[in-house]
Amino acid sequence: MKIFSGTSNLPLAKSICASIGIELGRCTVSSFPDGETFVKIEENVRGEDVYVVQSTSPPTNHNLMEMFIMMDALRRASASRVTAVLPFYGYARQDRKDQPRVPITAKLVANLLVAAGANRVLTMDLHAQQIQGFFDIPVDHLYAAPVMYEYLKKKNIPDLVVVSPDVGGIKMAHAYSQFLGASLAIVAKRRKSATEVESMTVIGEIRGKNVLMTDDLTETAGTLTTAATLLKKKGARKIFGCVSHALLNDLGIERLRKSKIDELITTDTVLRPAIDGVRITTLSVAGLLGEAIKRIHSNSSVTSLFEFKGARTS
Repeated sequence: MKIFSGTSNLPLAKSICASIGIELGRCTVSSFPDGETFVKIEENVRGEDVYVVQSTSPPTNHNLMEMFIMMDALRRASASRVTAVLPFYGYARQDRKDQPRVPITAKLVANLLVAAGANRVLTMDLHAQQIQGFFDIPVDHLYAAPVMYEYLKKKNIPDLVVVSPDVGGIKMAHAYSQFLGASLAIVAKRRKSATEVESMTVIGEIRGKNVLMTDDLTETAGTLTTAATLLKKKGARKIFGCVSHALLNDLGIERLRKSKIDELITTDTVLRPAIDGVRITTLSVAGLLGEAIKRIHSNSSVTSLFEFKGARTS
C-alpha cells in the first residue's frame, strides 16, 4: 500500500500516513511557465495498491486537474489499484438539473475520475448522498459525525437543541439530536442568490436553550449566520455551528466575525489558513480516513465506521 498526495491538503495526507504508520509516497508536482501541471511519481508503484489524497477545494479546477494527472501517472506506472481519496468532493452541489440548459457537473466529475484511472473512491460527507450512484465503481462514503460527536460529548452542552439551518439538512440534524439526546428544530429559509439567504421562521422550541446548528459545508456562511441571527432573536442562549467542510471565503469570514455564532466546529478536510476574530475548532478526520484506507486495503468491512453509540450516521 502506498499513499500519495496532491498539493490541496498535504497536512491531512501526512496525518493519515502517521495514523497508519507509513511514509507518504514521494512525488513531484510542479507547474510549467504556461500554468500546465507536471507530475512525476518518484518511487516504484508497479503492482501496488495506491491511494491519492486530494481535496477538491478552491482552486477547485486546478486541484481536480492535478488529481487526474496524478492518477494517470500512477495508472501508466502499472499500479494495481488506484483509489481516489477526496475528503471534500467539489461540484457536489451541482447534482441535478434545477434550471433549463444547465449541466450535472457532479456526474461529470465522477466520469472524469474514472476516465483518469480511479478504481474506487473514498470520500466524506457528500452534499447529496445520491452522488454515490453517479459512479459505476465502488464508493466508500464516510461521515465526520463520529469525530464531531466525541468532541461534543466532552463539551457536554446543557439544554441543547440541534437545529437544521435549512430543510435539506433535517436528516443530519436528526441524527445529531439522537446521538446527543437533544431536541430538534428547523429554520425554514429562502435563498435569494448563491451568496444571500433570507431566513424565514423557526420550527421548534429554542427559547432559553443552547443551539447546535449542523450542516455539511459552508463557504459564504450566509445560511449559518442568517439562521444564527434569527435564533438569537427567538431567545437562544449560546449558538454553536457544526460543519464538516468549512471552505470560508473572504465574505464568509467577514460574516462569521459579525455573527452571533459562539463557536464553529469543523474538520480538516479542507486546508484553511488561521483566521483571526472567529472562534473555529478544527477536528482531524485523519484517523477515520486512515482506518478506512487500511480496511479497504485488507478487503475488510468499513461499515462499522458509520456506526457509533448504537446508531448509524447514514
